[in-house]
Formats: sequence, structure tokens, C-alpha cells
Amino acid sequence: MRCLVTGATGYLGGRLAPRLLAEGHTVRCLARKAGRLRDVPWASRTEIAEGDLRKPETLPAAFEGVEVAYYLVHSLGQAGFEAADREAATHFAEAARAAGVRRIVYLGGPQPAADREVPSPHLRSRAEVARILLASGVPTAVLRAAVIIGSGSASFEMLRYLTERLPAMITPRWVRNRIQPIAVRDVLRYLVGCAELPAEVNRAFDIGGPDVLTFQEMMQRYARVAGLRRRVVLPVRPLTPSLSSHWVGLITPVPNAIARPLVESLVHEAVAQEHDIARYVPDPPGGLTGFDEAVALALAKVRDAAVETRWSTASGPDAPAEPLPSDPEWSGGTAYTDVRERAVDAPTADLWRVIEGVGGEHGWYSFPLAWSVRGWLDRLIGGVGLRRGRRDPHRLQVGEALDFWRVEEIVPGELLRLRAEMRLPGRAWLEMRAEPADEGRSRYVQRAVFLPRGLPGHLYWGSVAPFHAIVFGGMARNIARGAEHPPPGPPAPSPPHPLPRSCSWGP
Repeated sequence: MRCLVTGATGYLGGRLAPRLLAEGHTVRCLARKAGRLRDVPWASRTEIAEGDLRKPETLPAAFEGVEVAYYLVHSLGQAGFEAADREAATHFAEAARAAGVRRIVYLGGPQPAADREVPSPHLRSRAEVARILLASGVPTAVLRAAVIIGSGSASFEMLRYLTERLPAMITPRWVRNRIQPIAVRDVLRYLVGCAELPAEVNRAFDIGGPDVLTFQEMMQRYARVAGLRRRVVLPVRPLTPSLSSHWVGLITPVPNAIARPLVESLVHEAVAQEHDIARYVPDPPGGLTGFDEAVALALAKVRDAAVETRWSTASGPDAPAEPLPSDPEWSGGTAYTDVRERAVDAPTADLWRVIEGVGGEHGWYSFPLAWSVRGWLDRLIGGVGLRRGRRDPHRLQVGEALDFWRVEEIVPGELLRLRAEMRLPGRAWLEMRAEPADEGRSRYVQRAVFLPRGLPGHLYWGSVAPFHAIVFGGMARNIARGAEHPPPGPPAPSPPHPLPRSCSWGP
């Protein structure tokens, strides 16, 4: 069948598309910018349609000829996400009905176990989207999942960092609420299986793994699987979801804007009330993946630097990639720049290896304290900070997160352009180039560009400009030095191959 996947640049959509291909389906991905999917290994085997769920006039071409449409987008972490999700779901439903789509599949959130419970804004929005799609006139399957355990998921990252970094912790009372987590491999199996549901099925299904645990038990079992000592957990009454989300944002890579709705959702018990999905998508012969096995599989992927997608791959509305706003006529005003160049006594291939390896565990090659302080300040004002790290220690793709940057453009061996996602009174880019020189040498060209927004933007640039010689100058100098004196060890691995036709579901 021809399947349309929305959210293909996100965590689950980026894993679903290659698995639909492996099952023999034709896959079309809807993205605001086709370039966001340019570097994923399966992109050449899919159709890419540019469109925006906020702009219904862009959708008819994307839905043409589609039989199954997957709705895997949300505006979590953005201001006014409930209204944005309502609008997007309405436009999606109308476009699907007009195009004669045979099936909609949506992954939503759990339904609070008690009718008297008032759902969190996050769960309320997920339930509203489900109602819009179920009432669309197109047969719809809504899968309601609680915590998804898989390498790179926001829930797993939250669990992982809290457990690993805090051998003893004071926690809110909700850590004793019951949750039915599910492995990402099982979520993907259900999503793929729902493509072939009978036409009369128009309903929601609860999905969950075989274990019902409290969040406290999940932390203790994670510790055991990871080889850590048993954690000391002391739940106390005064810690509200708001305070808890700030604590999560401080300890984990998940920023407050995303941590808060996740934490608010954990206030409700999330246990599957039925398992009717098994009538249509039978459980695998060995049963669903248990919590301990899901954690072990996810940790193996993390340790092998083989994380397929991460929660941070999804982003808000894309900023324009070209032209880079160094032209005042284009930018509508002043564009500040800081340019550094260095001759490098090494070939461009060695220089490029250092450029593509920036960030994450490798750092930014200058004044680590300054970068750390900037990251902490960004977290304190609600930004993403530096802890997002990078998906792969050696390779980058257009559209993925890199600490508090987003990869906007890559020309392998030549250019890496990053767009800032930290909180700034303006917009900023960092561009790094490797240019050939004579006799096996190269030249490193680094350019920082800042487009200020109002007076605060101009004052910001003026306040940080005195430090550029240390930060940007040191960065250029040390990147050149890193290319000239590479550390001993094996070369970076080759990019991963696309999933084969008979792929496993993977963690």
C-alpha cells in the first residue's frame, strides 16, 4: 500500500518509515522541507512531499493516492501546543477524507484510569486529537501508549539520566503511580500492523508491555540492568509536577518545555484497560518485550553509538536555510559576523573529520568552561542547553540536533552549517569549512553570523564580542591543531546501511 508518514523527521516517524518499506509498502513522507530528510539512509527509497499541516492548501498533493496515513506529529514543548495540535489534526483529517484515504493510524497518549481524574494538558491534547481523527469519516486506529522505552526516546532519556546521576533522590509522590511501559519495537510493530486493519475498525486501543511498574520500580530495575547499585528513593508530598519538571530539566537532557508535560502525564496512573489490539495484530511468538529486555536493548544501542533516532531530532518550525543572512538587504538590517581562518598542515579529509566530530563528547575545542556556562544559562531560562549531545559520535545528518545547535546544511568534506537553538535575542549560525590548499594542506574557515532582534540583540552581541577572540579564536586554532595531530585509534566507522528487506524490529 501507499503509506503517508507525517512526523518522519521525529523519533517514531523516522523509525516507522524504513519498517514500512521493509514490509513492501510504498512510503511517502510529509515534511515542511524535503531537505530535512536528505541524509537519512532510507530517503532514496521514499517519496518526499513538502507540506505543512498548518497550511491546508499544501496538503492535497501529499495525500493523493494514499491508502494509509500515519499521524505522528505533535507540538509538545511549544507555546500554545493544544491549539496548534487541534488545528493540525483538523487539517490532516479533512485532507485524508477528501483524498479517499482508507485508514488513519495515530499514536496517542494513555487515558487516565479513573474518570474523575482531570487529565494533564498533554494528555488532554492527545485525547482531543484522537477524537478529531476518529470523527473524520476515515476509519481510524488510535494507539494509546504510556512510557515508550527505546534508545533515544524522551521517556527513556529521562529515566536513564535520573537513575544514573542520582544514587539517592527525593522524589514526588507520583513515582509510586503504576505505569505500563512498552518497548519501542512493539510500538512500531503495532503501527505497521494497523495498516491492514479491517475497514470497519474505528476505535482506540490501549497498548502496553507485559510489566506494570511504578516509576520508582522502573528506576530500580534500570539500575539493576545497567549494573548500578540500588537507588535510594524518598517520595515526599510537596514536590509538585512543576517543581519536578524543573528538576528533570536540570538533571537530564530533556528541557523544561518537554519535561513538564511528560511529568504532568506521570501524575496519572497509566495501565492498559484492554488488549484488544491482539485480535488484529497478534503478539509475537515469544510475547511482548519485557521492561528489563527493552532497557538492555536500548542501552546496547546507546553504548554502540547506534541510536537510530532521538527525541531531539524533532524540531519546531524550520528556519530558512538559504541564503545565510549575511546580506543586510536580505536580513532587513544589521548582520554581525565573526570570521576566523587558519592554514592547516593536513589534508582536507583530516580537517573534515574534526569538523564533523564537533560537539557532544568531543566538545567545542575552546574554553570548555565558557561553553558549559552558556549551556547552563540556556537551561535556566528554559532553553535546550548542551545536554542534547549528538546522535552519532562521528556522522551528522541535516536536521538533527547537536547540543544547542541544529544541523542546517552539510556538504561532506567541505561545509557544516549549524543554526542556534539556544535562547537568544536574535538568530545565529555557525559555519565551518574545509578548503583544499597546496601540497596536501588545507584551510579552515569559520564564520559566526548573528542577526539581532531589536535593541536587546545589539546589546547581546556587544556584550559577548570581547570574548570572541578567546572562544571563536581558540576554536579555530584547536580544530586546526586537531586535524594536524589526530589522536591514535581506529578511523571513524562508515555510515550505517539502510535496513534490509528482512530487517529485525530493533530496539
